[in-house]
Amino acid sequence: MQVIWINHMKLAAVFLYGTIVCAGCDGKKDGGVVDDSALDSVVISADYKKGEALLGVKSDSAFYWFNKVVGSEKDSLQLAKAYNHMAAIQFDAGDYFGAQESLLSSLKSLNEHNPKHYYCLSSDYNELGNTSHNLRNYDAAIGYFIKAIQFAQDTGFKAVFVNNQALNYQKKKQYTRALELYRSIIDQSKADPKRYARVLTNTAMTKWLQDSSYNAESELLTALHIRENEKDEWGLNSSYGHLADYYFHSRPAASLQYAEQLYSIAGRLRSPDDELEALQKLIPLRSGKNVKPLFKRYQLLQDSLQTARNNAKNQFALIRYDAEKNKADNLELQKDNSEKKLQIIRQRVGLYSFVFILFLGAAFTIRWYRKRKLKMEREAQQKIRESQLRTSQKVHDVVANGLYRIMNEIEYKENLVKEELLDRIDTLYEKSRDISYEQPLVTDDSYDTTITSLLTSFASPATKILITGNNNEMWTNVSAKNKQELQLVLEELMVNMKKHSNAKNIVIKFERQDKKVNIQYADDGVGFSPTAVNGNGLVNTGNRMKAMGGSIIFDKSAGKGFKARLYFPINHP
Repeated sequence: MQVIWINHMKLAAVFLYGTIVCAGCDGKKDGGVVDDSALDSVVISADYKKGEALLGVKSDSAFYWFNKVVGSEKDSLQLAKAYNHMAAIQFDAGDYFGAQESLLSSLKSLNEHNPKHYYCLSSDYNELGNTSHNLRNYDAAIGYFIKAIQFAQDTGFKAVFVNNQALNYQKKKQYTRALELYRSIIDQSKADPKRYARVLTNTAMTKWLQDSSYNAESELLTALHIRENEKDEWGLNSSYGHLADYYFHSRPAASLQYAEQLYSIAGRLRSPDDELEALQKLIPLRSGKNVKPLFKRYQLLQDSLQTARNNAKNQFALIRYDAEKNKADNLELQKDNSEKKLQIIRQRVGLYSFVFILFLGAAFTIRWYRKRKLKMEREAQQKIRESQLRTSQKVHDVVANGLYRIMNEIEYKENLVKEELLDRIDTLYEKSRDISYEQPLVTDDSYDTTITSLLTSFASPATKILITGNNNEMWTNVSAKNKQELQLVLEELMVNMKKHSNAKNIVIKFERQDKKVNIQYADDGVGFSPTAVNGNGLVNTGNRMKAMGGSIIFDKSAGKGFKARLYFPINHP
C-alpha cells in the first residue's frame, strides 16, 4: 500500500485490485480544506503543534510529540486527534496492530453525541476499517466503514468511505454488492475528476473480476487519461497496476509496458510496496537473462522493507516505553527527592542498554555469519555443477562427435590423406587434454565451405546428402560465436542421423528470411517414435539454439522420415 500525506490527511493508498482512501481527523475535506466548525475552541498545545509540523517529514519525531500530548492533554478532542495522528503514522509504517490500539484509545476520548467530534469519529472508524482490510479481516472492515459513513458530515468523505466498503466486498468476492455501492457514488463523483477516476477504475476491475470476459479496457483507459490530465501520479500508479493485471493473459506485451510504468512511477514516488508489486508483475512477463536482476532487486527490497517496518514498530514501542518510564521516574523523584536514586536508575538503564546492545550485536553477527557461510557453500556447489555440465557438453561436442566424424570418413571416404587424418586426430587429442578451455570462435571467411565439408563428410555410397542455399552471402553479418555454435548443432544432427536413422537421402536447405537464418533438415530414415525422449545430444542442441536467440523444432509425427527446422536471428550477438 502507498500513502500520500497532505498536512495530516492521507489521500490515497493503492491495493492490487482497488483503491482505498484515508481521511484525517482534523476535519479536512476531500480537497484538503479545513472545516473550522469541526474544531473545538481550545488552545492547541505546543507539543501538538510540534508533532503536526513534523507530519510527513520525520514520522518518528512526530509520533514522539503526539505521544507526549496523550500523556498530558486534558482536552478530549485534542487527545483523540493526537491518538489519530499516531495511528496514521503507525499505519503508514505497517504497524497495523499498533495503529488499532491507538485508534481505540482515540475513540475512548470521543463523544458520539457531540457533533464537534463527528469528523474524528468517522476518521477513526475509517482507519480501523483500513487496518482490518490490510489484516485481511474484511468482515470487520465493512462494519467499521459503515460506522464511518454514519458519522461522515461531508459528502466527499462519505463517498470515500463507501468506496472503501465496496473494495472489501470485492475482496470477499461479493461482486454484486460491491458494484451496487460503486454505482451509488459514481454520479456524484463526476464533479471531482480524481475521485471519479478512482470509482471508475474500481468499478471496471470489479466487473472484470466478476466476469473475466467483460471488456473493461475502455473504462480503465478513461480513468488513466483523466489521471494523466490531472497529473495525479498516485492515481496513475493505481491505473498502471490495474492495466498490467487486465492485459496479463490477453496482451502480455501491453501488460509488460504498464508493469514497467508502474515500476518507474513507484520508484519516483518512493513507494517500496508498489515497487514490489511491479516486480511481481514484471518477473513472469520478462524472459531470459532479464529476469535475474529483477529477482535480486525484489529480494533486496523485500528484506529492506521488512527490516524497516520491524524497526519502526520497535521504535514506536520504545517511544511509548520511554515515555511511560520517564513518567514513572519523575513520580519516583518527586516522592523521594533523591539525586542518588536518580543516578542509580540512570546507571542501571545504561548498563541494561549496553548489555542489550551487546546481545543484539552478537545475535546479528552470528546470524550474518551463518547466512554468509551458507550462501558461499551454495555458490560453490552451483559453480561445481555448472563446471561439470560444461565439461560434459564439451566432451560430447568436441571429442565424441569429432571422433565419430573421423570414423565415418575412414569407413566411406576414398583416397584419405594420412597426414591430414593424423593432424585431425592430434587436434582432438590436444583438445581432450585440456577440455576446460573454451573452444575458439569461428573466424574462417569461407564459412560456407566449412559447412559443406562438415555435412558431406557424413556421406557414403548408401547415404546421399543434398545441400541447397549454402553460399558465402548466406552467412553475412552472422557472428563468429553463432557460426561456431551452429557448426556443433549441425554436427550433432548428422551424427544422430548416422547412428539412428538409416537414411539413404538427406536434404539440408539454407535460406535467409525476415532477418533470420532458416535451416530445414529432412531425411527418409526411420523417423521419430512419438514417445521418444531426446538424448543428451539433442537436448544440448536445443540449449545451443536458445543461446543463439533461436530454436530447433523436431517433427515427431508418426511415419517414415525425420524433419527438423532451425532458425536464429542474424544480428544476435
